[in-house]
Amino acid sequence: MPRWCAVLQEWERLDDERPVPDADGFYYLVEMMTTRTFQALLVTAAVFFLPAASLHAQSGAAGDMLTYRHPDGSLQPVTTVQWWEVKRHQVLARMQLAMGRLPDRRHPVPLQVRVKDSLLQRNHIRYEITFMAAENEPVPALLFVPLKKGKHAAVLALHSTSPLGKKAITSENTGKANRAYAEELADRGYVVIAPDYPSFGDLADHDFDRDRYASGTMKAIFNHMRCIDLLQAREDVDTAHIGVIGHSLGGHNAMFVAAFDQRIKVIVASCGWTLFSYYNIGEAASKHYGGRLGPWAQARYMPLLRDGYGLDPKRVPFDFDEVIATLAPRPFYSNAPLHDSNFDVQGVKAGIAHAAPVYDLFNATQQLQVRYPEAEHDFPPAQRLEAYRFMDRALHHTPEAHVLLP
Repeated sequence: MPRWCAVLQEWERLDDERPVPDADGFYYLVEMMTTRTFQALLVTAAVFFLPAASLHAQSGAAGDMLTYRHPDGSLQPVTTVQWWEVKRHQVLARMQLAMGRLPDRRHPVPLQVRVKDSLLQRNHIRYEITFMAAENEPVPALLFVPLKKGKHAAVLALHSTSPLGKKAITSENTGKANRAYAEELADRGYVVIAPDYPSFGDLADHDFDRDRYASGTMKAIFNHMRCIDLLQAREDVDTAHIGVIGHSLGGHNAMFVAAFDQRIKVIVASCGWTLFSYYNIGEAASKHYGGRLGPWAQARYMPLLRDGYGLDPKRVPFDFDEVIATLAPRPFYSNAPLHDSNFDVQGVKAGIAHAAPVYDLFNATQQLQVRYPEAEHDFPPAQRLEAYRFMDRALHHTPEAHVLLP
């Protein structure tokens, strides 16, 4: 059997053992394949024939997004959604150069959900749970379940930087306004899961030096994908209608998990991103962290940005415009306040412009939405409510009446 046939059976694995296909006859063969086989063959060749040095971010202009890296190292145009699959998988491969490899998910351990506590809140019950992401990898989370019987759309809600962890996006976060989106979406009638990010909440003592991940970012991605597994295992969840939302830390992690998990059908990111070349937290903080991108290189995020790429945005192998492009044609809503001191709005505007041609390629221009409120690093009520309505439409969800929480 030709080696490329074996590749067709293994192309989703993204692991080091995947066989490399023969190049001879490649372009002749793809013309004869079904769409899925066509995409599989393209992806395999485009990712695995490339020298490592050529796997760098192609950000910088809107037109760059619609090119992929040919096995000979040259840039070639993306003219169809099938060719976009090549570029999308190249972006995912480059994200893993900075984050570490996504662990094999073919044989997951049982979720082993355990309920620690419960609380009746208006039209839903909030359960405090733990489940197993992998062997010896418990994940604490809040699970909000509507009292109304039937199947419901569901949301993965990711918290911002806060010692409260998952409770930072509930009404218990009395120190921050406009953050209770997990609880508000539960009031809206969604099944909602809100996990702790490693090093926050009940995972405050997580030891990044002893876990199996190259970055806290990849650990979180794996945990969050297991959250989707948990939602899909529930009889009260409409498994075809699952979204993700997050603010700040939760904003970029919503984008990251959705890039790797196409079961997520709509993405909302409040703050949380700008192009790396625009990221600037000020001279004093940059000096403290060893460079402008130093905060991104903490153990809880992506230390390879320092250890592998010298905190140089030109060397980092991916950028946020490419992450957004991997989400197409799924609906993506970004809240980008004009005065966000963490994430420069000009980098957001540039990133959206770069990603837009990919949404155009899918004839999904209206699925890419961004708002620039007159605000600082915040998720104001008007944008929060608009984001909820955006999710409702994407997930075919009829919301229950509720009021926004403080």
